[in-house]
Amino acid sequence: MVRHISSGSPFEKTIGYSRAVVDGDMVYVSGSTGYDYETMALPEDVAEQTRNTLATICEALEKAGCSLNDVVRVRYYLKDLGDLDAVTPVLGEAFAEAKPAATLIKADLIEPEMKIEIEVTARIGASAS
Repeated sequence: MVRHISSGSPFEKTIGYSRAVVDGDMVYVSGSTGYDYETMALPEDVAEQTRNTLATICEALEKAGCSLNDVVRVRYYLKDLGDLDAVTPVLGEAFAEAKPAATLIKADLIEPEMKIEIEVTARIGASAS
């Protein structure tokens, strides 16, 4: 049975997607950006955007029954590779235990003020195996 998870982002309804989809023990989290969805504010600082992005992902994973430690695949979309040094410590701390397969892609993002987007795939219980 497939289960859909929302973060409450207005983009989910407008574009027609779920923040995450749970299919069996697999969790697929959509590309997430640095918005604070309660205020719809997007920090200027790329490290803060990264922290907000990870908070959105953590919330979706928690609703699915897992955590960042269960992530098996991550894709980073970075607008400016010059920001890599600023986000590396934040990402390194977040994924220190999971050590997922990872890909970094330089990409334009939907809004000019967006600096990073992250999507993950997790397996419920991966950290226990």
